[in-house]
Amino acid sequence: MTSLAADSASFKKSLHRADYTSWHSQPPPLQAAQAPQASGSDSNNGGGGSDKSKKKRPKTSIGTDVVYSQPADTGSGQNLNTQLLYAVNHLKSNGNPMRLQDLAIITSTPLDTDNTLLERFRAHDRVLHDPKTGLYSYRHDFNVRNKAALLTEIQRQTKNGRGLSVRTLKESWKEAPQAIEELEKEGEVYVTRTLKDGQLRMVFWNEIKADEEHGGKMIEKEFTDLWHSLEVPNEVDLLKQLANEGLQATAGESLVPKGPMGKKKGKKSAPRQRQARITNVHLKGQIDLSKDYVAPGK
Repeated sequence: MTSLAADSASFKKSLHRADYTSWHSQPPPLQAAQAPQASGSDSNNGGGGSDKSKKKRPKTSIGTDVVYSQPADTGSGQNLNTQLLYAVNHLKSNGNPMRLQDLAIITSTPLDTDNTLLERFRAHDRVLHDPKTGLYSYRHDFNVRNKAALLTEIQRQTKNGRGLSVRTLKESWKEAPQAIEELEKEGEVYVTRTLKDGQLRMVFWNEIKADEEHGGKMIEKEFTDLWHSLEVPNEVDLLKQLANEGLQATAGESLVPKGPMGKKKGKKSAPRQRQARITNVHLKGQIDLSKDYVAPGK
């Protein structure tokens, strides 16, 4: 009996010294193993609690959804040209003069610390620097900030009959489209629109206005409706109407067929046989020129 007890004690010591290095052989802790059972027993007592013991996925709000197929905006990058473009575009979209430090913080660019980037930024043809205030602004194509300045710019740019792009004016002044519509109602400008959605496209200055000073008058709506109601007849009816009036349709200009520009490749013309020209006509009758003569001894 003593030997059996000694063997049992030595076996228990060997179990305590064993190293459970593999997670398959490592038994779970006693508390962790009992916790699911306890929760399961409680849920079973409550009835239908087996579904509650399953893990639930965390709910995500609609505003925090991330589209992983689109690349994330990593900022202005490390390239000087990229940082320069990033800063100039923000200065353009802002529309107001900015301090260099504020522009560097907003665009995450080292404008206030990198001298090379600062020199390129100041040398940009679209960047304006005011040395008195130290502010930087974007140089637009037109310096327009109100309705009166807009009309003056339209008059100056459209005197030769060419229009001015409304999109370009909007880049210089965001409220330019609304001001152009007001000027159109006042009769100061003419406006062309797109056929698809009727958006403003080009603007022209109205040189002849409908007033007593310039002698212009607005055409009545009755005449404009009559003009637009006219339809151009088809070709057959048009020829008949011209014939009834004793007129004749002008003939279209006929195209003159052009000759071949050059010889076709792959075909060679046969060489012409040219007749030999006899120049020694004074010897005719004395010597037979059609024969070959050989000097004696040769």
